[in-house]
Amino acid sequence: MSEHASPASPASNRHAGVEIDERGVATLTIREAGSLNILGTPVIADLTRAIGALAASDAVRVLVVRGAGEKGFIGGADIKEMAALTRASAEAFISGLRGLCDALRHFPAPVIARMPGWCLGGGLELALACDLRIAADNAQLGMPEVKVGIPSVIHAALMPRLVGNARAAWMLLTGELCGAEEALSWGLVNRVVPLAGLDAEVERVAALFAGFGPQVVRQQKRLLREWEEAPLDVSIDNSVAEFGRAFDTGEPQHHMATFLNRKR
Repeated sequence: MSEHASPASPASNRHAGVEIDERGVATLTIREAGSLNILGTPVIADLTRAIGALAASDAVRVLVVRGAGEKGFIGGADIKEMAALTRASAEAFISGLRGLCDALRHFPAPVIARMPGWCLGGGLELALACDLRIAADNAQLGMPEVKVGIPSVIHAALMPRLVGNARAAWMLLTGELCGAEEALSWGLVNRVVPLAGLDAEVERVAALFAGFGPQVVRQQKRLLREWEEAPLDVSIDNSVAEFGRAFDTGEPQHHMATFLNRKR
């Protein structure tokens, strides 16, 4: 990812290249999955295993997910594999992809999707499961499943709460693509930068997370997941105890003392 990158982690496997640097910035690269990083069953399984291993490590402060090359983040699920599915095998296939997306959505540290070029179907569902989406200005996003006879499912369900019902309906029912600037204006991605500056922006944001106290960032992500589902009053009540727990970690004392000393 940068000059800070370390050799491949033991979490690496055929389709998942993993690097973790000394700051705790982990980079997961989808590899040997075609020029558009297509999600077939072996790829999904390898990625899920690698993410599980990373989730178990307290050393990981942030996870960056990327595809190999610059043609796209993920071009979608494997149509060659899906064309031969039956009802039972289709449910098994999509359950595997759901497990992969859930592993990212519930990953204990923040997850950044690095998104150049094409991001379609299952690839966009995976991106939606990440906490932040940083796209290149050539990004093309879409849910074109209806064009091949299947509905958009699993983490496509996150889209209405991100972009609203009207925009979600347009993308899911028409299958039309959304360019980077439109995706940014809709809230489908968090940042759009020139392709040449994509790595620099991903590195900048990853470095922010690496510089924060690791426990507070994990607390904040956990609260964000809870706030998606819990009633507002419950979320507010639970956050009081979460605030108190922060002081058990020692991070507030350290960072506040540093701030006050700098002010002096």
